[in-house]
Amino acid sequence: MSILLSMLSAAQQVTEQMPDLTSVTTTVPAEAEINIFDLAVKGGWIMIVLLLLSLMAIYVFVQRLMVIRRAGREDVNFMNRIKDYIHEGKVDAALNLCRSTNTPSARMIEKGISRLGRPMNDVLVAIENVGNLEIAKLEKGFPLIATTASGAPMLGFLGTVTGMVRAFFDMANAGTNVDISLLSGGIYEALVTTVGGLVVGIIALFGYNYLVSQVDNVVNKMEARTMEFMDLLNEPAN
Repeated sequence: MSILLSMLSAAQQVTEQMPDLTSVTTTVPAEAEINIFDLAVKGGWIMIVLLLLSLMAIYVFVQRLMVIRRAGREDVNFMNRIKDYIHEGKVDAALNLCRSTNTPSARMIEKGISRLGRPMNDVLVAIENVGNLEIAKLEKGFPLIATTASGAPMLGFLGTVTGMVRAFFDMANAGTNVDISLLSGGIYEALVTTVGGLVVGIIALFGYNYLVSQVDNVVNKMEARTMEFMDLLNEPAN
């Protein structure tokens, strides 16, 4: 019994000597957070150029997408009505229908109808010429998006190189009092332009390829309407 009492007394003394854990506060260093806006500002003038390129590319993308989608809309009965007018000899009615339909295919068919009576090769060439002009109209502004897709990463890399040069220059001027934070801070700020250039370039590349695919769909419809019209002209007379 005396042994048990002595053990309890020793445990009580140890407990009294231990510090109060509730009064002990641990200081956890706050984690640094990346602020996108602050990083963009630290990127320098290259980020301004990338911002302007991205805004222009977005504007061209939206504007071209609306134009291309309008060009791809077609009346399913358009060619049937053209065939009926041609069979009935109503050339003026067919021309008026084409002029009232605001699509590339309608303008191509209009040119073909205006060349009726000439050799078939001349009619086809006239239609193809109008088709080439229509495709050029649809692709207006594409070079800007393509330039942004290829040039933005290069601009970002240029900003990184100039930023690295500035970081090492500051380190050289610091002499023997070189702080690792001086170099690391300059490097991560310089890499911001590369990230910005890649983001802008990748988005522009995807946008450009999407627009090209949409134009290809319109071109396929134009070619289909041309073949239908030429088959109509080659039909034997009743």
